Order: sequence, then C-alpha cells, then structure tokens
Amino acid sequence: MLVAGRMTKNPATASPRESLADAEAKMNAGNFRHLPIVENGKLLGILSDHDIRQHQGHLRDTRVTGAMTDNPIVVTPETTMEEAAEIMLERKISGLPVVQNEKLVGIITTTDLLAAFLEIFGTAEENATRIDLMLERAESRELPAALQVIQGAGGEVLGLGTYRDRWDEERVYYVVFRSAAVEPVIAGLRAKGFRVLGTH
Repeated sequence: MLVAGRMTKNPATASPRESLADAEAKMNAGNFRHLPIVENGKLLGILSDHDIRQHQGHLRDTRVTGAMTDNPIVVTPETTMEEAAEIMLERKISGLPVVQNEKLVGIITTTDLLAAFLEIFGTAEENATRIDLMLERAESRELPAALQVIQGAGGEVLGLGTYRDRWDEERVYYVVFRSAAVEPVIAGLRAKGFRVLGTH
C-alpha cells in the first residue's frame, strides 16, 4: 500500500508571509493539524497546531516562518505506508508532507495510517468479522484448512494475514470474512481443532 493512495492530495497551504493567526484560521476551517508552508510550489516547512500553541498571544504579529519546522522530513507518493508509519513513530511526528519532483503533492497523517490499518483488518468492511486463531492444535496445521471451514459454514473470506509478534510462541493468524451467522464458523473451526482467540 503506497502513500499515493492514502494521502490528502493538494492540501491547504500557507505562504511564508502569512501570520500564525491566518494559519490557525485555515486549520480550524479545515479541521486539520498540519499546514505545509509553500512558495511557488516548493515546500519550505510545515506548521503544526502544537507550533501555534507555543506562540499564543502573538499570533497576529508572528509569521509562520517564525514557528514552522524548516526542511521537514518528507516522503514521496511511492513510499509505502509501512515506511511512513516507521518514520512517524521514530521521529514522533504525526504528519509528513508528500513531495514529488521538489513540489508538494500531498500530506499523509496518522489519521490516514489508522484508516488504512482499519481497512486491512476488515473493520471498515460492512458486515465483516475478523477472527483471530492459532493452528498448533488443529487437525491440519495449515491456514487453507481454516478457510475451507469458514467457506463451508457459509462465510465469504475477504482477507487474511498474520501478526508479527507471537502468542505462546505460535504465530497468530487473522481472517476477515462476511457471514450471516458467525457462531457456526467459530464452532466449525473449534471442531477441527483450531484455537479461536476472539472475534472482532
């Protein structure tokens, strides 16, 4: 999953000559927390709501250049969402300008990352259920066998994956599916020896 598919394209910006009061008004109007500072399409810096709060009482007489982060860390549209998340976690920041050919083309934020996370885990899919399970005690210790059980109980498999960390030294798998009734799916999996950790 690439940043290009999740970023806010052509985000609101401010010029270096605008005041913090102007920037705050734009953020409030758009209900966002980051404002790229741009001149002639080139990114100069980025301003956050935290930066603005540091100058309360002087917003009208302080230019954005006096509070913005110069030369901010950026990503490109081809950066993966995983890479963007790693940068945000490592740098403790919640937004990254997206630049292509030295021009600002978008911005990616933690809100965008969370939305992608929910989609991957099936939460955003209507009438979908995610089931977490382990294979170590199953008759067949293979994920396709679990999928067959789900489909046999009338479930439509929408997605699957695995957790990176381990539970009781065994890998945890998740399957996202749609079904009119979840209980027959759970019962079918348990009958085949799969350890069902929970449904979401």
